[in-house]
Amino acid sequence: MNPGIGSTEQDAPDLDGMDAAVLGHGLPVEAERLIARAGLIRNQVREAQTLLEAAWQLAPKHPATLIALYRFHFYGNRLAEAREIAMLALAMASSALGIPQDWSDVRPGPRFTALEALPRFYLFSLKGFAYLSLRLGEIDLGRAVVQKLAELDPQNRVGHAVLAEVIARIGREDADYEDCGDEPAASLPRGAKP
Repeated sequence: MNPGIGSTEQDAPDLDGMDAAVLGHGLPVEAERLIARAGLIRNQVREAQTLLEAAWQLAPKHPATLIALYRFHFYGNRLAEAREIAMLALAMASSALGIPQDWSDVRPGPRFTALEALPRFYLFSLKGFAYLSLRLGEIDLGRAVVQKLAELDPQNRVGHAVLAEVIARIGREDADYEDCGDEPAASLPRGAKP
């Protein structure tokens, strides 16, 4: 997919309209109908994907079409495809917010701590990108994205701290993990109880 999101000044979405769109407003009726039909046949992967892509073509600058595609791939365990959609959502939100397209260049600011609709959409898209990177085995990338999320959202309003906890557990032997205070069960001999 190549959306061409924000490719020219004329194509750039207006911020107020995008904020409203993130909240679900302004989706063309036909696109909404296609998304609903795809939901009814989601187990028919090829047909449902065709409907969702048609909805996206009808409203390529509307977050709802990307959200529908993201969920479709995510819940269908097509993680690489879901991550591609998360990247498209990041590009859309970056363009609308007037921030760098490269997430690593984005700096904290009041717009992220206020958590209005569009910045929240950006942060949730970034969180999805981080999660999917981790699931796809790109641990260093996932870790870097989670660190950026902590910088942009120090209050953890989008729930990125759970990903940091997952990263902290990578490599531990959790097979025998039991809640035993500060000492993880993985450091105990097999079968031993604290």
